[in-house]
Amino acid sequence: MPQVWGKVKIPAGKKIAVNLGCDFDAQSLWICLNRTSPAYMSRGEFGAEVGMPRLMRLFDKYKVRSTFCIPGHTIDTWPELCREVAAAGHEIGHHGYAHENPQSLKLQEEIKVMELGLEALARIGVKPRTYRAPYWDFSENTLELLERYGFEIDSSLLANDFHPYWIRPVEVHAERGNVFGPPGRILEIPGQWYLTDFSQVEFIPGFQEGMRPAHDLLDRWKAIFDYAVGNEEGACYAFVVHPQSIGRAHMITRLEELIVHMKERGAWFATLSEIADATERAV
Repeated sequence: MPQVWGKVKIPAGKKIAVNLGCDFDAQSLWICLNRTSPAYMSRGEFGAEVGMPRLMRLFDKYKVRSTFCIPGHTIDTWPELCREVAAAGHEIGHHGYAHENPQSLKLQEEIKVMELGLEALARIGVKPRTYRAPYWDFSENTLELLERYGFEIDSSLLANDFHPYWIRPVEVHAERGNVFGPPGRILEIPGQWYLTDFSQVEFIPGFQEGMRPAHDLLDRWKAIFDYAVGNEEGACYAFVVHPQSIGRAHMITRLEELIVHMKERGAWFATLSEIADATERAV
């Protein structure tokens, strides 16, 4: 059965849907990497105490509505800051509890993480429609759990670069062809590893080189956006930033340049939920 692609109904006067998404991982990211020294905790603290205010001011300046995917650990550590995100009109989605990779979890462990995240979100008055998996990875159980817990939207998978689609399960076989099931009810709004900052910017000794030139990243982000505007009808551009990366002085200024470029070329800045509600099945 072929994949079912979606087409976003773009508001009049606009050309493309854009989600400038934010994964507000803070210290949870370092905890899940077993890097819990004061030095690494301070990097997460920078994301919350410095990067987030800079990002929120920038979004407010350009009237950008976004989706913040927030681990439960971040909510429990900085609850007031997370409430401010919701009060500013942004969507908040589920992003694990301590940024656990679902692929590494057994079923009962993944259920526990799912419920801990939901409980933390409930403490700030949020019942999420949207999920983004830490590390953009699913286990064999994740899709069924998303349906069980009432999610409607995911933004973790990568089968398209500009068009939403309804996730279908896949049986993986090494000695014959894979078998796809029918599309389900979870709408995937796909991202791209090319449209994120953390893996390109953050230096992690012995793990990740990072520290790519900011102008190179801006050129890439613009080029991908310009291709979509010029070649893809009913498209969405799902971008993901991290406050501890994008909040650096040389990066937040590049993000502002990108926002200005997008506004000039007809971007409709929207939450993932708004994009999902505007998505129709392509004929």
